[in-house]
Amino acid sequence: MGVFTYDYESTSPVAPVRLFKAFTIEAAKVWPIAAPNTVKSVEVEANPSSGSIVKINFVEGLPFQYMKHQIGGHDENNFSYSYSLIEGGPLGDKLEKISYENKFEAAASGGSICKSSMKFYTVGDNVITEDEIKALIKGSEGVYKPIEAYLLANPEACN
Repeated sequence: MGVFTYDYESTSPVAPVRLFKAFTIEAAKVWPIAAPNTVKSVEVEANPSSGSIVKINFVEGLPFQYMKHQIGGHDENNFSYSYSLIEGGPLGDKLEKISYENKFEAAASGGSICKSSMKFYTVGDNVITEDEIKALIKGSEGVYKPIEAYLLANPEACN
């Protein structure tokens, strides 16, 4: 097994606290409403806390039917969270899991900077290329961008 690390940053006009809540605490409620063309439902095994399993079911016609995440932890004071993609989605037969550490920070111009560190754990001698990683990030924008748009259009959500 190989481990490949990739760091990524993106900006958003949405405040860090709201993005944090939309992607962690309120994800099961927000995602299907904000991204109905992508997310069918989000099932949380228990409270969204460390060790819990979250299953994201996608609408028909997308390349993946579902993904399962295992929550690593949340830090509500620092707007950071970690999880691992452990089943479904883009893992295929090449990846064992993908671990994510994300943090939303206030941007100087307002809004947020999302800092992500991803670790790709490959099966056997498989290698993941930077182009493949960028394609995975682009695919995740199918959920991220609609959630961002939803938060902008609904200022009372995730406060």
